[in-house]
Amino acid sequence: MKRQLLTGLILLLPIAVTLAILAFIIDFLTKPFMGIVSHFLAKSAFATKGILFLSPDQTLRYASQLIILICLITVIWVLGAIARHFIVNALIQFGDNILHRLPLINKIYKTVKEIINTLFGQGKNSFQQVVMVPFPENGIYCLGFLSEIAPTNCSNKTQTQLHSVFIPTAPNPATGFIVMYNASDIIFLDMKVEEALKYIVSCGMVATQEEPTGGRA
Repeated sequence: MKRQLLTGLILLLPIAVTLAILAFIIDFLTKPFMGIVSHFLAKSAFATKGILFLSPDQTLRYASQLIILICLITVIWVLGAIARHFIVNALIQFGDNILHRLPLINKIYKTVKEIINTLFGQGKNSFQQVVMVPFPENGIYCLGFLSEIAPTNCSNKTQTQLHSVFIPTAPNPATGFIVMYNASDIIFLDMKVEEALKYIVSCGMVATQEEPTGGRA
């Protein structure tokens, strides 16, 4: 008999202690706000009737604690998300500042960062038009991204308006060639930048959404 009681006590005691500690923590967190929340909930219908085996007072108390806990968890989560966002941004900014101060590395980092931001960014300076141009010679075509109008000095030398086209290399589109073309040599494509990048990065293995009508030769 004693052995069974001791076994039962060993099983129940940890649960009872855990529940007691949990109840203490809940009371500690919700007690400062109980008066305000209970005041508003006391006007509701369920607070005067009770739920199941709970008396009206118990219903009011537990409902108030539940609402307070939900609000506290939400506030804590929001504060944590905001703090984490600022911390992550601060770390990124800190690392960016260090790389900008290192000799030689800062020049490489700035150049690569500008290229990546241009390729994948959504700002006004990012590539918005996919084109097809002859490269490296006529009859052979490459996908490119229309950049800006070529420098005025270059256009003046050829006495025609030139356009700058960035031709990325595969599978690394961060490197490539800047080639200046006449407008008549540029074929404008109805293709999204993301589709063109997928095609380039995959070395032509991932086709665009539009399939050729004639099939493969």
